[in-house]
Amino acid sequence: MPETSGSTGRTPETHVIDFRAAERLLTANDPQGAVKLLDRVIAEHPENTAARLLRARAFFAAAQLRPAELEFTIVLEREPDNAYAHYALARTYQRQARPDQAKRHFRLAAALDPNPRYLEAARFDS
Repeated sequence: MPETSGSTGRTPETHVIDFRAAERLLTANDPQGAVKLLDRVIAEHPENTAARLLRARAFFAAAQLRPAELEFTIVLEREPDNAYAHYALARTYQRQARPDQAKRHFRLAAALDPNPRYLEAARFDS
């Protein structure tokens, strides 16, 4: 009999399936559907940084900027060297008209990874 997690009766495999389905929903422009699936995964595995990052992306895509900010911040507390999370948090701040915070995270993203998109957003020359 497969091991289940908590009282939900869900297996670890079910969480992987939900995570993969959430990726597909986000790609198919259904961020709210992705969030619903990821809520279940994170409820059982709050330490799962990949699920939190994907949920942050889904919140951002759904223009739920405060929840996106919170999730990106949690990811960065756990992985302060995650250049993508810095970049995405900066974009979240940018959409909230918080340019000083955005600039800081754009620059951190570029310092961690010389991705041309990050370098352009960092605007080191200004």
